Amino acid sequence: MAEVAFVFSGDLAQASFRGFALHRAQRLDLRIDFGAASDRFFDVTVVGDEALIDMFEMACSLGPYDCIIHDVTRRDIASASTN
Repeated sequence: MAEVAFVFSGDLAQASFRGFALHRAQRLDLRIDFGAASDRFFDVTVVGDEALIDMFEMACSLGPYDCIIHDVTRRDIASASTN
């Protein structure tokens, strides 16, 4: 399990990006927590399998059709491996 905070920045439609991120997190079985947001950035934290978090990052980097992502900042909060 891992916990990662992301800040997606660009030209964003808040409601559209939020719905897009929520849908992707649900499909990837990730827990998602939303932080601050504006038309220039969106702060989100996800928890789950590390490989699935990477997939979430890639999907959200492409964004919904009405959002243009210019940059993604990633901060690993916690990571635990199982044997």
